[in-house]
Amino acid sequence: MPQTADDLDAVAVRTWCSLALDALGREREAIDAINVYPVADGDTGTNLYLTVESAAAAVEAVFAAHETGTSVPSTADAVRAMAHGALIGARGNSGTILAQLLRGMAEVLAEGAGAGRLSLALTRAAASAREAVAHPVEGTVLTVAAAAAAAAAAERPADGAGAPAVVRAAYEGARTALDATPGQLAVLGRAGVVDAGGRGLVAVLGALVEAVSGRAPERAYEAPTAPAPAAAVAGVAGDCSAGDGPQDGPAFEVIYLLEAGDQAVERLRTRLDGLGDSLVVVGGDGLWNVHVHVDDAGAAVEAGVEAGRPYRIRITHFAADRLHARPEPAQRAVVVVVPGDGLGGLCAEAGATTVLARPGEPPASGELVDAIRRAHAREVVLLPNDGDLRHTAAAAAEQARAEGIRVALIPTRAAVQGIAALAVHEPDRSFDEDVVAMTAAAGATRYAELAVAERQSWTMAGICQAGDILGLIDGDVAVIGEDVPETARKVLDRMLAAGGELVTLVLGEDVPDTLADRLEEHVREGYLAVDTVVYRGGHQCAPLLIGVE
Repeated sequence: MPQTADDLDAVAVRTWCSLALDALGREREAIDAINVYPVADGDTGTNLYLTVESAAAAVEAVFAAHETGTSVPSTADAVRAMAHGALIGARGNSGTILAQLLRGMAEVLAEGAGAGRLSLALTRAAASAREAVAHPVEGTVLTVAAAAAAAAAAERPADGAGAPAVVRAAYEGARTALDATPGQLAVLGRAGVVDAGGRGLVAVLGALVEAVSGRAPERAYEAPTAPAPAAAVAGVAGDCSAGDGPQDGPAFEVIYLLEAGDQAVERLRTRLDGLGDSLVVVGGDGLWNVHVHVDDAGAAVEAGVEAGRPYRIRITHFAADRLHARPEPAQRAVVVVVPGDGLGGLCAEAGATTVLARPGEPPASGELVDAIRRAHAREVVLLPNDGDLRHTAAAAAEQARAEGIRVALIPTRAAVQGIAALAVHEPDRSFDEDVVAMTAAAGATRYAELAVAERQSWTMAGICQAGDILGLIDGDVAVIGEDVPETARKVLDRMLAAGGELVTLVLGEDVPDTLADRLEEHVREGYLAVDTVVYRGGHQCAPLLIGVE
């Protein structure tokens, strides 16, 4: 938390991102449910979550780069990372606009982050977002952002109002404007809902209030009317760039990142505006995020090629999404996150679709959604195999459900739990029975891993020194040792003291086979009727993963 009420420092920016991600995680389903504009495709909450997830990850990366030193990042570094992360990870119309709002704030806060700068930042954010939308419409997130900026400016920070007062005023102004959106945009009034993007912005501003003041807003936002499922109002939504008409517009949403100069982007805006609607182009300094709804997706991509270098191209067919139309799936599938290529091959041989979690690069929700789609099944079991992926996996599961896929998320916290669950998977039994059996197998598996201490620090097992071998059981340091074999034996003894029938060992890329032989012999000699299986994990963070069922 920031130490003063007059400055937004890097730690507060980090806290803001984390709180905003949590807030959107809680409200994602409710926001998706009221998403009727510009397209009633029920994904605004999910898109906002994914956008902030990318922003938060970028900020965390900046802090990680400073871990070896004694300093923290500057405010400028933190806000620029936040804006850049949102830009490259922006999803959908709402996420793209939010990315520009954050970029506008960052341009001001990078030069100073006191109360007056916060007010100016909110004003710059609202103006830049409106400029990024080809044909702004009132009653949308743009209106809510403008109201937040006006309320912040009215606090007159020059007369003594501190940062908490400024951001609290912005939050209250946004709330009031959001409640008025059904009267400004007919499609919202007919559906009886507020603007979904605006509601997401209110959640983000509420997180800013808590990050700056240390206290959540006194009044959490409550929708003035009951949310209507997006499917119930399909056909009444218009377009954020094209006015308030029936939903008979373009068939495709096209999004891509683009490396191009300013003049080329201006020409691109003109061309895309003639191809479709909901045009939003955000960014600058040679990197842009382009969002447009068109009937000719190929032409939209070709326009990007003429302007510069488009990449991370995503094309969504609205008609298929609205009707949940998918090719006929063949069977049930399992999607597994794996920490190394060796386990990836093992799980693939078992019929699972895998997502590789590279060291220091956990998969984003979009990668998990893509894997669920690749699985091409009516029913999917998702095994994240990492406790830190719980929100990410939940967002992916929810987005896949919105596309008509039945997804069960089993909250596995380690790869060995995922292996145990996959071992009892039987696609021929009912979905519910299969999920129950897989969940039980994962829950009955204790997990451990060995790690090398990077620095001196305090742990649950005492003080460790740089280079010590740490044995973590169920996520907590339980053993501190000097070498891998001895530490592994001590970890096994602790785990097997409570009983067990099967030990699973997953060896890292540089670990010799002799270690597995010695540990297998240790188990065989000390614990009757306990079997051991050994797998090669390939390139993974930990030299050894252990599971005990």
